[in-house]
Amino acid sequence: MYEGVVQDLIDELGRLPGVGPKSAQRIAFHLLAAETEEVDRLVEALREVKSRVRFCDVCGNVAEAEQCRICLDPRRDAGVLCVVEEPKDVVAIERTREFRGRYHVLGGAISPIEGVGPDDLRVRELMTRLSEQEVSEVIIATDPNLEGEATATYLVRLLRPMGVRLSRLASGLPVGGDLEYADEVTLGRAFEGRRLLEA
Repeated sequence: MYEGVVQDLIDELGRLPGVGPKSAQRIAFHLLAAETEEVDRLVEALREVKSRVRFCDVCGNVAEAEQCRICLDPRRDAGVLCVVEEPKDVVAIERTREFRGRYHVLGGAISPIEGVGPDDLRVRELMTRLSEQEVSEVIIATDPNLEGEATATYLVRLLRPMGVRLSRLASGLPVGGDLEYADEVTLGRAFEGRRLLEA
C-alpha cells in the first residue's frame, strides 16, 4: 500500500477492465516518471473522449455525431444487419473487410450472474429497427461463450417469428491450431460447422 494520491491513482487504474493490481501499479509509476506534457496529453484525450464521443442513435456504435460513419455510409447494405455485443466487436469485424452491411450493438450480453437481462440490452431498439427497415438477414455475432450463446439463443427465439433469415458466425478451430489443444466445445463446434469439399 502506498500513501494518499499515489494509492488513489493505483486504485482508480485497477478499476479499468483487464488491469490487475500489478498492472495498475506499473501504469501509476510510469505516469509519475513521465513528463508533465505527456500526462497532460493523456488527461486531455480522456476529457475529449468523454465530452465528444457518444453512441450512435441508430446502431449503438461509438460516434462523434448523432450517427456513426457506418450508418451514414450509403454504400453499406442496409438489408443485412450484424448484431454484436460491444463497439469493439464492430472494429474487429471491420478489420476483416468481409462484411458490407450494417450493425446493431447490444451493449453487452445476457448474464444472470451479473444481473444483466434482455431489458438491459438494446434489444427493443433492434426490434424497432427490424419493424421499420427492410432487413433480409440478421447475422448474430455474439461471443462464443456462455453469455454470448445465451444471448444468441434468446435473439433467435425472439426474431424467428419475424420471418427474417437468421445466421450465426461460425466458430471452431483457429487457423494454425492443433487438434490436441482444442477443448471439447471448440472441437464440437468445428464438427457442427464443417463444410463439404468440392471435388
